[in-house]
Amino acid sequence: MSDILFLAHRVSYPPDRGDKVRSHHVMRHLSTLGRVHLATFADDPRDMGHEGALGQWCASVQVLPRTKGNARAAVEALASGRTVSEAAFDSAAMRATVAELLAERRYDAVYVYSGQMAQYVPADLPFVMDFVDMDSAKFAAYAEDARGPMRWVMRREATKLAAFEAVVAGRARASLLVSEAEADLFRRMSGAGRVHAIENGIDTAFFDPAGVVPVEQAGPLIVFTGQMDYRPNVEAVRWFVSEVLPLIPDARFAIVGRSPTPAVRALESERVIVTGEVADVRGWIAAAAVVVAPLLLARGIQNKVLEAMAMARPVVASVAAAEGIDHNGTIGIAGDAAGFAKEIREVLADPAAASALGQAARARTIERYGWDARLAPLAGLLGLA
Repeated sequence: MSDILFLAHRVSYPPDRGDKVRSHHVMRHLSTLGRVHLATFADDPRDMGHEGALGQWCASVQVLPRTKGNARAAVEALASGRTVSEAAFDSAAMRATVAELLAERRYDAVYVYSGQMAQYVPADLPFVMDFVDMDSAKFAAYAEDARGPMRWVMRREATKLAAFEAVVAGRARASLLVSEAEADLFRRMSGAGRVHAIENGIDTAFFDPAGVVPVEQAGPLIVFTGQMDYRPNVEAVRWFVSEVLPLIPDARFAIVGRSPTPAVRALESERVIVTGEVADVRGWIAAAAVVVAPLLLARGIQNKVLEAMAMARPVVASVAAAEGIDHNGTIGIAGDAAGFAKEIREVLADPAAASALGQAARARTIERYGWDARLAPLAGLLGLA
């Protein structure tokens, strides 16, 4: 049986945020191809202690706490000439752990999840690099909106990340992005070859409305789900509350997700619910008259949209949030606040049509986005076919 080294920037269990969902299902798929040896970070104390659960899919598990803050990472990056992203995940303990794993056995394949982890792969070791998204493009977009010194910081990160991504892609036997649009952008911006799109999937058995008890809320409920200290999510809900919600007077808006920032907490009102972390997001999705994804900046495929589609809920998404999803017309798309409000009002005004749209969306996810089908090319890309 093959041995596979899996390096991930964040522990792949529990799959309770977007990047962990993808890495979790990659890990599970790799376990069908060989013995998986996982080395990863935990940046939340609650992500420690899951070795038993991870043992269902991994032959060995090394989880190291990551406590380095952004300020220290920025200082280290400036001093060393590296990206802040690299510095944030630079760890002597991880280098020692990876060196020990490489000394123990010969690996038939190496899978690196998220660009920050490429720094741990020796120069002579072939590997598959899962960038997921093109982070340099994300920071370039941040720079456009930034002011003062932060604009310089974001531009520096975008420039250095672009160079870093190109170097890593040149070393990798294959570079993976989450959508064909993202892969095409990566090819054009980096000049790299051997670039492939491996889309996100959805666990339609877990995200199944049958048997899910909706949370009890009075009146029509609009729901947004996501990690609420992630900048694009924060900007999305702030924009929605200020620009869209006033145009929909008869509904409440629930922001559902862990770690809401003070800016998100400040949105709470009679019409805006900020839940913080919830035990099971499905109850809130099931309660939604409509799920929204009003992201102003989005890269690749949005798990939050796939989850809502699988739960047979009507979805209204921004152009950016919908771009990577092959939805076949089963979600609403809006380009501005007036368009968002119009789409949502139409859903609220016709429950029968909304239900039919939701059922069509679930059928589309079952047909198009099963994880096994999405990840099937990995065996060939890893040289394990």
